[in-house]
Amino acid sequence: MKMTYVTGFAAALVLALGAGSMNAQVKDYTIEGAHSEADFAIKHLGISTVHGSFHKVSGLVKFDPANMEKSGVEATIDVTSVDTGVSARDTHLKSPDFFDTAKFPTMTFKSTSVVKAGDHYDVKGDLTLHGVTKSVVLKLDPPTKELNGMDKKPHRGFTATTLINRRDFGLVWGGNTAAGDAVLGDDVKIELDIDAVQQ
Repeated sequence: MKMTYVTGFAAALVLALGAGSMNAQVKDYTIEGAHSEADFAIKHLGISTVHGSFHKVSGLVKFDPANMEKSGVEATIDVTSVDTGVSARDTHLKSPDFFDTAKFPTMTFKSTSVVKAGDHYDVKGDLTLHGVTKSVVLKLDPPTKELNGMDKKPHRGFTATTLINRRDFGLVWGGNTAAGDAVLGDDVKIELDIDAVQQ
């Protein structure tokens, strides 16, 4: 996921929203992979911040413009698409030290509820990463207005952020420097930028 304070995620992550019976106003949108991604950021040595992205995001958004709390999302992120701009680091991230993509090639998010929270929405859902499922909350900005894309179909944009602890998902590789500083931080900031096209 530009990982602003978020967490693969996204991931993530994707992301609209929650439980509730779907009515006639609910519209189905598919995540448009060419213009969607999950960005993340994590501290390295307590000095710099490493940024990365997952470029392959897919899924379905059920969106009710009249009642966001009746909306929902299921998204899948291809973990093998991880890209930090350094090929050696990307190879290490795919190894058993981190994501172990041979065993866990994807992460998923399935929303369970959506609640208005001030100027944004709290989207609660189940994030499955590295074989572990945990409940997380995404901070979702108000969706963009609907616009026709180059494909002549209606599109909407969704942006959500979250913060996760990598150790909660069994991602425990690391250690300390001679000075006692952590080689890798535990908190991962995630941002999901989603382009969804109406079906």
